[in-house]
Amino acid sequence: MITRLTLVNFKAFRRLELPLGPLTLLTGLNSSGKSSVLQALALLRQSNDNGRQGLLLNGELVELGSARDVLHDDFGPAVDLLGTSAPRVGFVVEAGEQFQFAGSYDPEEPDEDVMELMLAPAEDRPFLAAPFQYLHADRITPAVTYPRSRQIAIDRGFLGVRGEHTVNYLRHYGEREVPDGPLRHPDASSPQLRDQTVAWMQELCPGLNLQADAVEGTDFVRLSYGFGGTAGINATRRRRPTNVGFGLTYALPIVVACLTATPDSLILLENPEAHLHPKGQSRMAALISAAAATGAQMVVETHSDHVLNGVRIAVKQGALQPEDAVVHFFRGNGSDTEVISPTIDKDGMLAQWPQGFFDEWENSLDQLLD
Repeated sequence: MITRLTLVNFKAFRRLELPLGPLTLLTGLNSSGKSSVLQALALLRQSNDNGRQGLLLNGELVELGSARDVLHDDFGPAVDLLGTSAPRVGFVVEAGEQFQFAGSYDPEEPDEDVMELMLAPAEDRPFLAAPFQYLHADRITPAVTYPRSRQIAIDRGFLGVRGEHTVNYLRHYGEREVPDGPLRHPDASSPQLRDQTVAWMQELCPGLNLQADAVEGTDFVRLSYGFGGTAGINATRRRRPTNVGFGLTYALPIVVACLTATPDSLILLENPEAHLHPKGQSRMAALISAAAATGAQMVVETHSDHVLNGVRIAVKQGALQPEDAVVHFFRGNGSDTEVISPTIDKDGMLAQWPQGFFDEWENSLDQLLD
């Protein structure tokens, strides 16, 4: 597990040292640097998967532009990274031991999208080979069909950064069992992934069921929903995602990513609460907490107080240990970003509540009562 990530001269940060836990929430203002943390981890993974030929800025996981785009405007000495003040971006990953990476910036080639790797450990880096998922905020939307790629969904087990391979993954691996433990939903009809997915999706929409089928003779799969006769709806009729609420399809990759987490997984999630009602956001937090409790490492960017409170409830109920839930609040923008890290105690209470940290409800209420 990664216990600390240090960014040097990377995007908004001249230097940032960030502790990570089994479940890390990245919260705060827009454009304050939260996504840069996820992108840094994805960039190292993307570069490693490319054969360690350099820092690959544009690829399957992230598209960061050119070297000029990722180098901090006021770059400083890359301390502990070759020990010079040359224009370099660097990363220090602490995962049992310390691993340092540094990519050089060539002023004569500012638009290059591969930065020469000046520093990288020669030994194996297990955190770059662990099971991995990264789901962007821009995920799949309701559609008639989805891609059917054996190499990505089945051989690699990757859901895609937009979750576009989730339906095919479910089609192929739907009968795999979710191991006994926190992730198993007690109301599911069986331990199989398909039934567990349905049970967790029913937390978002009661009575829901889903089906994933291949479209014969094509490179596509089809997703359909049923509603179990709830609210007077015909229980036998299948419905296209395009005729069903937007939030269900948007949430499906998050649910599957969590349910397929293993004790050595690294899962990066952007805005898992998107398009969900408040109860659904809270239940999504319970699922993410359960994945962390199995031993997976979850790094989650969120703007939802319901997700935060859902994690706090998981701690209070003993589903997650207080020290396993790490919260960071990014305040400011650009080089002025400040990171505040309130701790959670065993009762789910936060040690501090900095200004701007999920306090807009109280601010609005004060204005209404004024």
